Amino acid sequence: MAGEQMKPVASLLLVLNFCMYVIVLGIGGWAMNRAIDRGFEIGPDFNLPAHFAPIYFPMGNAATGFFVTFALLAGVVGAASTISGLTHIRSWTVGSLPAAAMAATIAWTLTVLAMGFAWKEIEFQVRNAKLRTMEAFLIILSVTQLLYIVAVHGVKKPT
Repeated sequence: MAGEQMKPVASLLLVLNFCMYVIVLGIGGWAMNRAIDRGFEIGPDFNLPAHFAPIYFPMGNAATGFFVTFALLAGVVGAASTISGLTHIRSWTVGSLPAAAMAATIAWTLTVLAMGFAWKEIEFQVRNAKLRTMEAFLIILSVTQLLYIVAVHGVKKPT
């Protein structure tokens, strides 16, 4: 399969990935907001507790702060990479391939990094249902984003 046959596959994966990245951003934004609202507050004497972590989340476990932070980064870069992906799918030429492939690859690497923290959070076993949903979305996104990168390379070179 090459050329025009991969265009519908790439389009479907682009829309699917965009929707999933938006969901990850929604859940990650909720988690970040909750951590800011209900996180650690320093009293008038400004004493830090013995086990203070700058990335503290009141829900989840020790990996939650890193997981949410990198999930938000992956979500923003992944959603932004769909702009170059849309441009590439509209033109479907070799000239637009490098930008779309590079943006998708950067988004995929950040997604895989966030997925690594998701696996660490799963290993610790104490987490919220919304965080479990975000973990599942990132694990699925790491596969679908890779498939999108493969599908985007289905452009035939002009002869």
